[in-house]
Amino acid sequence: MKAMTITAYGESATFEAADLSKPTATQGHVVIRIAASSVNTVDTMIRSMGVDLPLSPALPAVLGMDFAGVIEGVGEGVAEFSVGDEVYGCAGGLADIQGALAEFMLADSKLIAHKPKSISMREAAAMPLVGITAYEGLERAGITAGQKVLIQGGAGGVGHLALQLAKHFGADVYGTGTGEDQLEVIKGYGATSIDFAAEKIADYVAEYTDGAGFDLIFDTVGGVNMTNSFEAAALNANLSSTVGLLEIDLSPAHFKGLSLHIIFMLLPMLSNQGREKHGAILAKLAEIVDAGALKPLLDDEVFGLENVGGAYDRLTSGKATGKVVVDI
Repeated sequence: MKAMTITAYGESATFEAADLSKPTATQGHVVIRIAASSVNTVDTMIRSMGVDLPLSPALPAVLGMDFAGVIEGVGEGVAEFSVGDEVYGCAGGLADIQGALAEFMLADSKLIAHKPKSISMREAAAMPLVGITAYEGLERAGITAGQKVLIQGGAGGVGHLALQLAKHFGADVYGTGTGEDQLEVIKGYGATSIDFAAEKIADYVAEYTDGAGFDLIFDTVGGVNMTNSFEAAALNANLSSTVGLLEIDLSPAHFKGLSLHIIFMLLPMLSNQGREKHGAILAKLAEIVDAGALKPLLDDEVFGLENVGGAYDRLTSGKATGKVVVDI
């Protein structure tokens, strides 16, 4: 089968075409003919950082975590999927698991679900990692109808899906961004947009929450931005973050009684614990998509398998609006 491999790590690392053996179905796994894969920030981090990230695969490696495609083979013990089923998931491209930048991929059936019927393969391929992250972040923070919810980075990959899911769950939703394009994306999903570069936190907390703060904050920016989320939070609020890799003074969180949830959705794949949770979330997301309440935003640039490097560069350039997708 045709695949794109990486044989060295680094900022300028390139992808090379290779002819690899087609995988065969094993116990609990399925073989999928890949239709499309999307690029996530963690994919670009693996390419540039290599062994500095403990989840990076040994070289030569086939990257690509997200995919949508059609099942071509079913292993023993798999009852919920059949040959010909259209599926999507996040099931490889790290550690010792082959990724999706190939014509075929072996995937743990616990990590996949039937593709939403109402969207294309390209759209479905854009959803798994960011969709699971968005769903888990809101779920673990205990989202309920009527809450005031702030999505930090509302126009980003995780953020734009979190906005839609929060609306679906009945929350009063706000999203931060800056620049006309980002603010329009946020407004387009029915949320109130907040320009973090132009508006002071105290001012928008006063305007939108009467000074009380937001009941739930999903910080998809994370890192040092977490201090901004602490400031915007209400007493006893829940805060989810996708980036907790920093040293930070938790005093503001202490004096507000905040609950902090770190969302690292790759853990089930890496640890082989709780993988079925991801399949279940993907199935729920498919239902929400087909009900018309959730739709991924795709970048306008189109990339084929032979130009995977261009897709990675597009994402790291910061010029993409929406998920960058590779057609396999």
